[in-house]
Amino acid sequence: MSRGAGIAVGLATALVILAISILPFLSRPWMSFEQGRAQVTLWTGWPEADVRAATDSIVGDLIGFGGFDGSVQGAPILSERERSHMRDVRTVFVGFFVLAIVAAAGLWLAVRRRGAAAWAAIRGGAIGLMVGLVVAGVVLAFAFDAAFAIFHALFFASGSWTFDPATDRLVQLFPDRFWFETTAAVGGLALVIALGVMRFAGARKG
Repeated sequence: MSRGAGIAVGLATALVILAISILPFLSRPWMSFEQGRAQVTLWTGWPEADVRAATDSIVGDLIGFGGFDGSVQGAPILSERERSHMRDVRTVFVGFFVLAIVAAAGLWLAVRRRGAAAWAAIRGGAIGLMVGLVVAGVVLAFAFDAAFAIFHALFFASGSWTFDPATDRLVQLFPDRFWFETTAAVGGLALVIALGVMRFAGARKG
């Protein structure tokens, strides 16, 4: 396997691990648990049932290509500006998972065609991801707000992703604490999966 192909396999490995690590945190149990920790009922002024209904509507539209036009207590959950941002989020979200699916298919072909060399590259990708996750964890622990802003600036138009927690439901339903702890949980799961992949691939690389 050429150096370029090995790097591609390693990057594909990291991408697939990250995609797998995100999926559990789109679930209703996690959303409910983490929004409880973030005291979303206090931010929104809604009872738990309305928070759940609003969250289910937004996440459901993200995954199911809805219009983000759900309502709670007879009023729209999100403003048009918030809905526009969520449509942008869905574009990034779908693009990421399409790339992950393509990457997974590429890994399958690499293993079939290159055998031990592909497993060696997969192991390298898992190790590289673990190193990256540790570095990212340190950065996020001390500069989460800055990292969050940089991420959004890279993927979304300027001014389209800043909202007021005093008035905008999107950031009331998903406040900073929600994102900090969810990001940490995704990183932790990705680290565990990457460790498992490293060991599994190491046993097969020969």
